[in-house]
Amino acid sequence: MDFILRRGAVKTGGCSFRLSLWVCHWLLICAEVSAQSVDYLPGLARSESYTDTFKVPFVSISMAQNHSGSSSTNHKNDIINNNNNNRYKYSNGWSQTSGRAQSYQLYMRPMYINALVDVIFHYRWDKVIFYYDSDEGLIRLQQLFQATNKYEKVLITIDTKRIGTVDNGYQMLRELHLLDIEADHRVLLDVRIDKAEQIIGLVMDDLSINNAKFHFLLGDLGMLEMNLSRFKIGGVNITGFQLVDSKNQTSKANEFIEKWSKLDPVYWPRAGSRTFNYEAALAVDSVRLFTRAFGKILEEEPDFIRRSRLASLSQSLKCTDDSMVRAGHGEKILEQMKKVEFEGISGHIAFDQNGLRKDFTLDVYNVALTRGTAKIGSWSHKTGRFKQQLPSLLRQGNPSPNRTRIVTTIQKEPYVTIKKKPVQGEPLIAGEHLEGFCIDLTKAVAEKLEFDYQIRFVKDGRYGSPMSNGTWDGMVGELIRHEADMAIAPFTITADRSRVIDFTKPFMSLGISIMIQRPEPSGKHFFSFMEPLSYEIWMCIVFAYIGVSVVLFLVSRFSPNEWHISEPEHYIANDFSISNSLWFSLGAFMQQGCDISPRSMSGRIVGSVWWFFTLIIISSYTANLAAFLTVERMLTPIDSAEDLARQTEIQYGTISSGSTKAFFKNSQFQTYQRMWAYMMSAQPSVFVQKHEDGIARVRHSKGKYAYLTESTTIDYVSSRKPCDTLKVGNNLNSDGFGIGTPVGSDLRELLNFAVLELREDGELGKWQRNWFDKGDCEQYTSNKDGAQSALDLDNVAGIFLILIGGLVTAIISAAAEFLYKSKMDSEKSLTSFGSAVRSKARLSFKGHIDKDREGSTRSRSRSHGSVTYTYQGPTHVVGGNHGFEDANTHTEV
Repeated sequence: MDFILRRGAVKTGGCSFRLSLWVCHWLLICAEVSAQSVDYLPGLARSESYTDTFKVPFVSISMAQNHSGSSSTNHKNDIINNNNNNRYKYSNGWSQTSGRAQSYQLYMRPMYINALVDVIFHYRWDKVIFYYDSDEGLIRLQQLFQATNKYEKVLITIDTKRIGTVDNGYQMLRELHLLDIEADHRVLLDVRIDKAEQIIGLVMDDLSINNAKFHFLLGDLGMLEMNLSRFKIGGVNITGFQLVDSKNQTSKANEFIEKWSKLDPVYWPRAGSRTFNYEAALAVDSVRLFTRAFGKILEEEPDFIRRSRLASLSQSLKCTDDSMVRAGHGEKILEQMKKVEFEGISGHIAFDQNGLRKDFTLDVYNVALTRGTAKIGSWSHKTGRFKQQLPSLLRQGNPSPNRTRIVTTIQKEPYVTIKKKPVQGEPLIAGEHLEGFCIDLTKAVAEKLEFDYQIRFVKDGRYGSPMSNGTWDGMVGELIRHEADMAIAPFTITADRSRVIDFTKPFMSLGISIMIQRPEPSGKHFFSFMEPLSYEIWMCIVFAYIGVSVVLFLVSRFSPNEWHISEPEHYIANDFSISNSLWFSLGAFMQQGCDISPRSMSGRIVGSVWWFFTLIIISSYTANLAAFLTVERMLTPIDSAEDLARQTEIQYGTISSGSTKAFFKNSQFQTYQRMWAYMMSAQPSVFVQKHEDGIARVRHSKGKYAYLTESTTIDYVSSRKPCDTLKVGNNLNSDGFGIGTPVGSDLRELLNFAVLELREDGELGKWQRNWFDKGDCEQYTSNKDGAQSALDLDNVAGIFLILIGGLVTAIISAAAEFLYKSKMDSEKSLTSFGSAVRSKARLSFKGHIDKDREGSTRSRSRSHGSVTYTYQGPTHVVGGNHGFEDANTHTEV
């Protein structure tokens, strides 16, 4: 019994006769089993025909085909004839083709067309461009059409193109992109892995092609056979399958790798190293399949070989080259091979009754624009479904766990700041020139996980946002490119960032808020006592005072009850002159009363309503006066994001790159959308390049600019000198700062546990109190509540000014009256002005008239102010001898 395995494909140049001679030659040598790989479809079909005729099991590492009643060649012709349309649309219809009566073929390469379809539907592609370079690609195209038909409600458009050389494929892709540079192209590249790698490499190197517009799905089963160092940092979208598990550590696999690495690559292509392609694994598993099956037969029937040779002497058939080929017990061997199951290098080896692999698993790998090669899931033949998983980055080599870790960060108080120079002139210790919340966090996690680290500032000074070509800048970009092992900074966790890097649990919770310039407190000025009532009310009170005085004067003039006879001079008098009416109204308003009162009904009505008016006004004023004089108020121009959105006088913006800008850009809330539209259209630009620029713009804009940033940052800045900024309103969202790592980092889970332990131990809270709660400014209170404080001179200085002004005015008025009266008296008494002034002065100081002047001065009884003149009647009166005093006590004005 002989088993012959030829590594590689049968080269026949497409000649069926040469292939027939070759098959007859090997059947003559080995009439029990054959394992080959044929490079074109007619050759494969002819080989199958010979092995079926001579009942020889045929183990193929080529692609399996669907078999119907017609031959593979007929299938090929049908496809070529239908391919003239070059475009297909399928929506329904699926039928599983039946096998022939007895087939002696076993296909080591799995039938994975359904896996291709499931990945296409996973990405939700509705249009695919199918590029192929062989007849095998045509068969796979037909299989693709049939597989997509089982989805009744899904319509997939497939464009097909056949390529020749590598350059030809690259030129087709370039022309496709230049036809519409904005269109996204989903390309199923059905070529060998090495050829696909060359085509994709040319596309990546072409600067006129935007790699973000292409997504390649590889049709071969050895994606990890590519030079993955080229895709270490991504740069292009590639998805492919891997048949051979890269982590296969079975003894048989290790034994094969050891032997494979020692073979001569001249006779065994790609041998001589510890890497191999999946076809080599299929060939090795083919040998193991036969040896296990044949070993099982010999175990059950030790004389099987002798009996099969004796029986084959009478069962010889004539081959094409007229040689007589013996027909052995191939059927028994085939059935035993279909029963064999084992874990091979290419995965689980098992066959169904049609000779096709079953219960196998294909790993699905992906290279992204912003990430290197990572496993994103697997497709199982047993379940017939693609199972997605979180991207697990493929690691090449074993990096030393004791290596120094690179920590990227960004300078921002109080998270990361440069220490000030020591006061005593002591030099700073190397590596300890930084301080802040994130520096304390870095030291703590490094101590817990026992690794050395080096802190570097991000090169472009940005946090990280996607660019037009699909890559990322800032700290996100450095993590994607593996320039840093982690990012410990005020680094906001967002959905977009989480798609390209990993985050730990948040070590700080916060939200976006509004920073404005702190308004000056209102209420401290000379006339603070007037603030309980508005300017309009004060004006209305003045006009009401004048109006009431005029009405009182008029009703007193027209009312007979207000007129009376003045007894001394016996003339008709009215107490409510215009000056007395003003005095009465003022006395009532000041709640001091007056020595005259209205006598008429109309006058008393006027007085009553005026007293009621003054009662309410004075009570309201008194009630508000205490609050306005003891509460310091800060009137902020805005209190919320809605206030910002409704006005245009105060500009507002964010940092030009970061999560805050992305929040407004992606928000579906109407207010935030309106704010984003304003920020994008505002001129000059409201965006700032650095956080410090935003704070400076708030301080220097005189209240005309609001800066949108993290609430914790605003609280920190507002509590530090010069105490000229303020946070207003509630947080616009709820965010968290986390430690960023590359996808699949070995530190991610460890950092997660470290952050949780620090939170439970209270270390995070202690650092937050240490760096954020210690402030130099008084705590701000809202404009509604205010802060109660004691009265000072600034609050009531206006009252003293009015008092002083009134006193000065009274003195000037008294002096004017004194001089005017002296002038009048000098003219009446025919004396000099100086004499009259001296006489009035003596009266003012002494309070009475001199004795020597008493007889020469006529006495008059007049009451005016605090001075009373008593009128003395004649001693003797004709018709009577009694004296009387003037009984008139009214004051004459």
